[in-house]
Amino acid sequence: MMSKRVFLGLGLAGLLAVATTLRAEEKIKVLIIDGQNNHNWVATTPFMKAYLEKSGRFTVDVTTSPRPDADEAAWIAWRPAFSKYDVLLSNYNNEKGSQWPDEVKRSFEKAIEGGIGLVNVHAANNAHKGWTEFEKMTGILWRSNKEGRRLALDAEGKKKRVPVGEGPNAGHGPQHEFEVVIRDRKHAITKGMPKEWKHAQDELYHGQRGPAENMTILATAFSSPEQKGTGDHEPMLWWIPYGKGRVVTCLLGHVGRNDSGKMPGLRCAGTLNIIERSCEWAATGKVTLSVVKGFPTKDAVSLVE
Repeated sequence: MMSKRVFLGLGLAGLLAVATTLRAEEKIKVLIIDGQNNHNWVATTPFMKAYLEKSGRFTVDVTTSPRPDADEAAWIAWRPAFSKYDVLLSNYNNEKGSQWPDEVKRSFEKAIEGGIGLVNVHAANNAHKGWTEFEKMTGILWRSNKEGRRLALDAEGKKKRVPVGEGPNAGHGPQHEFEVVIRDRKHAITKGMPKEWKHAQDELYHGQRGPAENMTILATAFSSPEQKGTGDHEPMLWWIPYGKGRVVTCLLGHVGRNDSGKMPGLRCAGTLNIIERSCEWAATGKVTLSVVKGFPTKDAVSLVE
């Protein structure tokens, strides 16, 4: 809350500061995009919506696309008003080769380019194969090694770039608990989080492919060969500028198509805190939300009920 004290002689700079503070206290308008996914969007969308709204920082709407086999009329009628929101939260992954209408794609691109934020959660980075602008703003995606470059970190934490046609395809080993390492502790999203923390059972994506340009990697996880991984530190959280927009991708948060109960990957306190702080930062360029109490530690998983 702003102080109730009044200062006389407040100059133009002070007035602007007050206006900025007032805007910062307004609720951020979030639009969750779902309707198709090889993961359980029917369970995860309301869960994320409720979590974001509980923080008091957001108002959340949902736009649900037609199903892959929907008729043309349904697709013509689906025209989300992306530009009316501060940030878009994608819980979407195309099924059966379905594609958004070109008009919707252009509207989406224009919104992000104009300054609307975007946060991709888990399988949302699998989506929109062949859509060049989405792949550019997402950076690395679930693609074969013939469809893009790979970016990971080696044992020394140095960037490891793998060209098209070399190295593994995108994939993951068996679900397991793993350690997340914060690589940029000064960034607003990750500031204050433990440098290393234990993430709940999840799919650890590896070998992601794409343009891999302009990526700032915020967190990684070691893809252990013992878990059928690559032996590299794989990006789990990063951001990319797209025009005036900020695009954050978080690969944590798996919930299988038939999972609707425990959902450990998404219910991890670390994952949810990343999602809410990413939404705030993508929308405003700042983070006021705190690192949550009960955030996972290096030795202990923490789940949100």
